[in-house]
Amino acid sequence: MSRSDAARALSAWPEIAEAARALLERWPSATPGFHRIDLPDWNATFDLAVGDAAWALEQWSGAADAWFLDGFSPALNPDMWSDAVLDGVAARSAPGARLGTFTVAGAVRRGLAERGFQLDKRPGHGRKRERLEAVLPGAAPPHGHGRVAVIGAGIAGASLARALCAQGADPLMITDDKAMASGFPAALATPRLDVGDEDLARLFAQALERAEQLYGEAPDAIVSRGVFRLEHGPRDAGRFDKVAGQAIWAVGAMKRVTAAEASGALGEPLAAGGLMMRGALTVRPPAILDAWLTGARRVEGRAARLKRHGAAWRVLDDAGNELAEAETVVLAAGWGGAALGIPGLQAVRGQASWANLDAGPILGAAWGGYAAPTGEGVLFGATHDRDDTDGSVRDADDQRNLEALKAMLPELADRIGSAPLHRHAAIRAATRDRLPAAGRLEEGLFILGGLGSRGFAAAPLLAEHVASLITGAPSPLPRASARRVDPARESLGKR
Repeated sequence: MSRSDAARALSAWPEIAEAARALLERWPSATPGFHRIDLPDWNATFDLAVGDAAWALEQWSGAADAWFLDGFSPALNPDMWSDAVLDGVAARSAPGARLGTFTVAGAVRRGLAERGFQLDKRPGHGRKRERLEAVLPGAAPPHGHGRVAVIGAGIAGASLARALCAQGADPLMITDDKAMASGFPAALATPRLDVGDEDLARLFAQALERAEQLYGEAPDAIVSRGVFRLEHGPRDAGRFDKVAGQAIWAVGAMKRVTAAEASGALGEPLAAGGLMMRGALTVRPPAILDAWLTGARRVEGRAARLKRHGAAWRVLDDAGNELAEAETVVLAAGWGGAALGIPGLQAVRGQASWANLDAGPILGAAWGGYAAPTGEGVLFGATHDRDDTDGSVRDADDQRNLEALKAMLPELADRIGSAPLHRHAAIRAATRDRLPAAGRLEEGLFILGGLGSRGFAAAPLLAEHVASLITGAPSPLPRASARRVDPARESLGKR
C-alpha cells in the first residue's frame, strides 16, 4: 500500500490521527523484503515484511505474543489460510500467545486447534455476527542477557551501542582510542552490488535503507545524499543495467546515467556513464560516533585476551589486567579482533588522502577508487593492500591516490594541485569469503566484524541483528540473510 492510500484509509479514524501521522512519516517503500520502522514517540519498532505471507513467516525470527489474522475470508483468499501460513503462525508464537480474527470458518478453527490453540467464539463487530479468539497455552520462559561488554568503538562498536541501548540493554564499551576509525573526515556508505546472488544483493539493499534512516537522525552525520558509481571496466555497463532493473531497490533508487549526466553532476567531462545510487551517502564518521557513543559507559584499554570465568567472560589487557567481566561480550574491534581468536580475518590496509578546497565536489563518486565531499574539500583514495598491518602513513600512498583520482577525474586532481594533503591509514578486517560476520561465536560471545570497506553501509543493520540475538528481540534480518553473515558458516572457518 502506498503512503497516500494508507493516509486516505487511516483518515477515517481521527481519534488515532497522531499515531497514524507518526507511521505515515516513516512509511517504507513497497520493495519486497524486510523493512524496519522506528516509532520512538510510541516506544515501538515496526518490522514490515513485503512478500508472500508463508515466506515472511518462515523468514521472520521473532516469537509473537499476539496475532491479528486479517486475510479476508478463506473462500476469497485461500492462500492466506494455507497450512504453510498456519504452520508459520504456530511456529512463530510465544507460549501464551493470543490470536484474534474476524473469520470463524470451520477450516480455520480446525487448523488452529490442530496446532495447539484453544479457541473461543465471541460476538462480532459491525455486520460480523461472530469472531474468533484463541490462545496458545504456556508461559514464556524468562530471558536475560546479563551484563554486555562491546570491544571496539569504530562504526561497528558505535552501531552496537546504539542498537543495544534501543533494545533495553546498557552496554559497557571497551575502547582503545588509537584503534578508533574516526580519523577520516568522510566516508561513503554504498552497497555491495550483486546481480548473481539475490539474497546477498537483498541484504545490502536492506542495509543501505536502514543506514540512510539512522544516519538521517544523527545530527550533522550526512554530508551529501547520492553517490555515482562510474563505469570503470568493459563489463560495468551491462552489470549496471542489471542492477538498475533489480526489484530489491525502491523505485528510482538505482538510476542509469549517461556520460553527459554524470559529467554535469560531477563538474568535469567523463567518457562513460554509470549508476546513480540515490540512497547511498557520504557521511561524517566523527558525527556518527559522537551521536551513538555519547553517554555510553566506557572502559579505556586494549582488549588482548578473553578468559572464561564461570558463566561470564573476563576481558584482559596486554598485561593481564581485567578491563571488564560480563556474561555477554561482542567483538567489534575490526582487525584488532584477530588477536582475540576470531577465525578467518584478513588485514587490508587502506590509506586515504584529503585536501581542503574553496569549492569541493557536491556528490560522492566511486569506481576502482573514490572521491567523497567532506564539506570543506574532498577525500580520495583509498589504497587496498592485503596482509599489510602497518598503520603508519606513507607519502607514496598519497601519490597512488592522486594518480587513481587523476585517471578518472583529472580536473579535480589538478585542482588539488599543490594544496596541503592530509592522510590517515587504517587496517580493515575482511573475511575469507568477503562477507561480514555478525552473530554468535559461542555461548555468551558474539561478533560484528569482517566489514571490509562496507562498514558504514552494513554496520547499523547488522548491529541490530546481533543485538536481537543477545536480547531475544526479533531480528530485522530475514533468516536467509542471517545465514549469509553467520560466523559459524563453513566458509569463514572454525574458532
